[in-house]
Amino acid sequence: MSSNLATAGDGNSPQKGLIGRLFRVRGEKAYFSIVIGIILAILVLPPLIFLLTGAVSVDLPGGARRWTLERFATITSQRGFGASVFNSFAFAIGSAIFALVLGGVIAWLVERTNTPFKPLAYFSTILSLGTPYVLYTSAWLLLLARSGPINTLYRDLTGDTGVLINVYGLGGMILIEGLLWSPLVFLLLGATLRNFNPELEEAAKMSGAGTFNIIRRITLRLSLPSILALAMLVFIRSVEAFEVPALVGLPARVHVLTTDIYDLMHRTMPPDLGSASALSVLLLVVVAVLLYYYGKMTKNAEKFATITGKSFRPNLFDLGPWRYLGGFALAFYFFLLIILPVLILVWASLLPFYQTFRMSALPLVSLINYGRVLSSSRYITLLGNTFIIAIVTATAVMLIASLTAWLTVRKAAGAKLLDQLATTPLVFPGIVLGVGVMQFFLNTPLGLYGTIWIIVWAFTINYMPYGVRYSFAGMLQVHRELEEVAAISGATPLIGFRRIVLPLLAPSLIAGWLFVFLLSTRALSLPVLLSGPSSQTMAVAMFDLWGNGQGPELAALGLLWSLLMTAIALAFYFVAKRSGAGTYGQA
Repeated sequence: MSSNLATAGDGNSPQKGLIGRLFRVRGEKAYFSIVIGIILAILVLPPLIFLLTGAVSVDLPGGARRWTLERFATITSQRGFGASVFNSFAFAIGSAIFALVLGGVIAWLVERTNTPFKPLAYFSTILSLGTPYVLYTSAWLLLLARSGPINTLYRDLTGDTGVLINVYGLGGMILIEGLLWSPLVFLLLGATLRNFNPELEEAAKMSGAGTFNIIRRITLRLSLPSILALAMLVFIRSVEAFEVPALVGLPARVHVLTTDIYDLMHRTMPPDLGSASALSVLLLVVVAVLLYYYGKMTKNAEKFATITGKSFRPNLFDLGPWRYLGGFALAFYFFLLIILPVLILVWASLLPFYQTFRMSALPLVSLINYGRVLSSSRYITLLGNTFIIAIVTATAVMLIASLTAWLTVRKAAGAKLLDQLATTPLVFPGIVLGVGVMQFFLNTPLGLYGTIWIIVWAFTINYMPYGVRYSFAGMLQVHRELEEVAAISGATPLIGFRRIVLPLLAPSLIAGWLFVFLLSTRALSLPVLLSGPSSQTMAVAMFDLWGNGQGPELAALGLLWSLLMTAIALAFYFVAKRSGAGTYGQA
């Protein structure tokens, strides 16, 4: 007995040696926390600091600087500022409501009813992943323009000289933005409905309640936290939106905050960086407040949990003969979201100049635009730029994010600070981050301005929260015991991470990598500010083609590009589905 106690108290005992190894591992992880913290701080903090500095300072002759708030006073007192704020919120509210109604109805039909044609909804979502917002918006402008097929058919049938739909205005912006966000609503709300515990609905049905009353008084009420959180998310992203306001709003002189920032950077010579920084700070504050309330809404969502420990399968509502109407709704959604835009783009791509559907235009049909795109060295360069930017960005994001998630989940020293640094970019709208990164690189001798690497830098900041979310979800499934066994066997934390954690995280990391890759190939608001003549991306090229009136060439380029991106989106979808790491709804 005494000998056992002596052995247990011996400094060389196996038990104490094992505990010592574990404490050594914890100390080594602290060094990793410091390194990752420095990397995140270098990425995230300089754009914010330079943005704030540019907003509250004025450069004087001789290199002096005067600190002032006069830029904020000037911007807020301008005649159009109030209208831009109103338009921004009206646009965001309208887009959120439209997307929520459209995507919510589709989600309910797919997940909770016996409606046919359900795969069409998922197919629509996958295809939308591969379509740049610039191209999708351009397609709807071609459809709904005065010379488009819808308004032309209206004039032919009625003899009226006007238009049925005037897309250039706030209503057109809400329509297109709502359609763009409806796939996200479908995926996120579909997940909520798919995991719904049917016990309360069955009890209501046994009590004699009809389908409509069950949906209104049970399903909708219990899903309310998810619906409100989703509405807030779409609202926030619509406040930050740039593509639709730029392509639809600016021609109609409907300004929002993001297009006002763009105007200050492009419509004045030289660019008014100070005023753009001040307006960016105001938009940053708005988004930060909205994200704060979004966080509170999602934090309290567990109070309304409808998933319990019991196994269950959500019951499907039998719509009877109405299921055929539901199937028609799903087919119409697919037609509206995919078929119509593709048809108009195909038609436009075959013409030397755009005109509506007419038999007289058939002799003009040719493949000359496709030949021009495929033979152009400029588009080869754009392809290379876009792929390099997307590949490097996705790799950098997932590498840093995986280490950040690992240290955060394992509660290493400074884990909370790492998580805050990695998620801070959520408050940056793309156009605002672009101004901050531009200010940073214009005031530092790094020599990256005008190259593809400044875009990689900005994208890495912008998409870091998404990478962390994918990595964090995967890390929660990896028990710490595996690493502890490796540490006891003498492995360092880095070896344990490389040989144990990374292989187990691979499905989540691959899904996250593909998701960030797709986002990087579609984004416009950052590259449109940061790209130079030799560092443009496909999205910027499409934006310029539309602005220059080269719709047919844009259509040909966009269709070829979307075909390639759709193939990659399909790979993303199947990898994410197989890994269980999430889908597009992670955004």
